[in-house]
Amino acid sequence: MVDKNPPLGDRGRYVIITGASRGIGKAVADIFAANGHNLFLSSRNEIALYKSMEELQTKYPAISIKAKAFDLTDKQQAKDLGNWCLKYVVPDIIVNNAGLFEPGSVHNEPEGLLEKQLGINLNSAYHVTRTLLPKMMERRSGHIFNLCSIASLNAYENGGAYSISKFAMYGFSKNLREEMKPYNIKVTSVHPGAVLTDSWRDYDNSSKRIMEAADIAKMIFACSQLSAAACVEDILIRPQLGDL
Repeated sequence: MVDKNPPLGDRGRYVIITGASRGIGKAVADIFAANGHNLFLSSRNEIALYKSMEELQTKYPAISIKAKAFDLTDKQQAKDLGNWCLKYVVPDIIVNNAGLFEPGSVHNEPEGLLEKQLGINLNSAYHVTRTLLPKMMERRSGHIFNLCSIASLNAYENGGAYSISKFAMYGFSKNLREEMKPYNIKVTSVHPGAVLTDSWRDYDNSSKRIMEAADIAKMIFACSQLSAAACVEDILIRPQLGDL
């Protein structure tokens, strides 16, 4: 496993990001790093994670970046990620971004797809967050961003198990928001429409029809900068011309 251990930075907040080796997760890591915050990065792909960490550390040498690969579909590894972070600090911000889109319809998608989609799109965030929450609640501060989807809000053709898992993710996020109010911990559900990530790797976006990962990262970062009195509960962001 990749586990680089430079000294912890003495400035900025500590941000843990899952699914950080590419797409939205990598863009989120970049914008927080650019603004002086320290990072704990995780993804399943160790090689891609190491490469992303090296790129970010070269661009932003003043911050601390730690990275370690975990398969968050495994409950114990999800807990291990939280405990690995807690060995160093209690994070200020969690970005639960790990996820995967696999198309299908309820009536004919492969056996086991629902369990697989729930494992990465819901259970990963659930177990990582539960591991980190006690210390955050004790400190009485923090901000949790849960990457939901347009598919969390509306059913659509060929959505199947993916959409079901994202509806569940939104339910988790909404419940967490209510539970964390007394502890001054903010919870924000993020609902992107089509974004140029691996899910759309073959899409010709020369006309800028769909969004870029940086668009989502900018919104997440902006919401993290508000006063303690303000919490953006939902970010709903679609392509200018609407959903595809």
